[in-house]
Amino acid sequence: MMVLFPGQKPVYPDGGSFAAGGDACQSALRVEGDSAAAETRLRLEGQETSGETTVTVPAGASQLERDRLLQRAVKQSFYRAALPILGEAPPWGALTGIRPAKLASRALESGLTEQQTREQFYYEYFVSESRTELALEAAKAGLRAKNSLRPDELSLYVGIPFCPTRCAYCSFVSADVKQALRLVEPFLEALHREIDAVAALLDEAGLYVRTIYMGGGTPTTLSAEQMDRLLAHLRGAFDLSRLTEFTVEAGRPDTITAEKMAVLRKHGVGRVSVNPQTMEDHVLRAMGRAHTAEDILRAYRTVREAGLPSVNMDLIAGLPQDTPEGFRGTLEQVIDLAPENITVHTLALKKGSRLKMEQQGLPTGEETRAMLDYAWPRLWQAGYAPYYLYRQKYMTGALENIGWCKPGEEGLYNICIMEELHTIVALGAGGSTKLTDPATGKIVRLTNPKYPREYIDRIDAICRDKRALVEFHRGLMEG
Repeated sequence: MMVLFPGQKPVYPDGGSFAAGGDACQSALRVEGDSAAAETRLRLEGQETSGETTVTVPAGASQLERDRLLQRAVKQSFYRAALPILGEAPPWGALTGIRPAKLASRALESGLTEQQTREQFYYEYFVSESRTELALEAAKAGLRAKNSLRPDELSLYVGIPFCPTRCAYCSFVSADVKQALRLVEPFLEALHREIDAVAALLDEAGLYVRTIYMGGGTPTTLSAEQMDRLLAHLRGAFDLSRLTEFTVEAGRPDTITAEKMAVLRKHGVGRVSVNPQTMEDHVLRAMGRAHTAEDILRAYRTVREAGLPSVNMDLIAGLPQDTPEGFRGTLEQVIDLAPENITVHTLALKKGSRLKMEQQGLPTGEETRAMLDYAWPRLWQAGYAPYYLYRQKYMTGALENIGWCKPGEEGLYNICIMEELHTIVALGAGGSTKLTDPATGKIVRLTNPKYPREYIDRIDAICRDKRALVEFHRGLMEG
């Protein structure tokens, strides 16, 4: 309901009935032997519909498998009832999870062919042909990544919670550096302590770092000297003999300088994000950015002149005051720059963001879908392929975010975090460590405080809590 009718909120009245009138939904599930039937009746704004689904529940199914089949029956019956009211099938059909590619990966690993996987998406989840192909391509990239990993490898995320200003769509906890300048150095002191603590634990556990991703916030909000000190410490503390990918989000073009890019290059950073989001100046102003499209072009040239070999550029479909024509112009300009990666996000109205509270000047769901419907075939045509994919709550049109890359330029960290392929240890403020058992799917989370001051004050406990990664990975190796 929340995906198909995002303006609605569920209410569960005591003793209420469908016959009482008003907007309502009533679902019933009947299980007899190895068969289960779900029926949903739906009434919205005077239109009344119904939908039914029947599934087979194998006698030998585990409780988890049984529950999933029953849940699927109820969900599909709701979807079938909703479809006449919607008037048009949503591109992701009845899929509501955030990782569609993971479903395709499981199907392929279970022995299904690509065509059988397509049919599962079409007939069990009602996913459109175009979105099925995106999920399948991302799944194949995920399986290639999985096969390249070793059991004693993990990834590091380093969170730098500072930005020059806050964008209208942003809900990340990041401090405006102009107001929080006094916290930057104390934060870095705490981060250096966490680096030393985690490096010692990885050494004790016999674990190696495969990828590093520095995000935020905007890491290049730091000065060149601060970044130099931080990167030198990371390289000195950890065994990086197996490191194959080191990404830093330079993100905001107003934080990119030749001096900072030279620091990144000196310390072996091979992948940098320069994130325009849009090349339309009036849209940049509407989202709270202080720079222009020309500044983005200047920043891109600066990164290339520094010799950094791989560049990602992020775009967002559905920004305030943008149009399908404006988005097409943005995409064409970015394709002309020929970055190795282009990530296209759909605007998500996140809690805590200014856009969530104001919701003014936003394109409709249909307009946002038109942006993406142009982007996907155009990126294919330009030689890019999808390699990771995810969806979010409160996303315009219930659409998706997709990372595209040129051949051989997949961002391994992005695949690992989306497909949950191995452990990712988060350092810094706002990061969430995910201790992952790829064989069982078990995940244990250790969350660092969101706010810089809280992170600084709790650094001793944060370092102690990271001890859990040693016991977790010893258990994996012994098991």
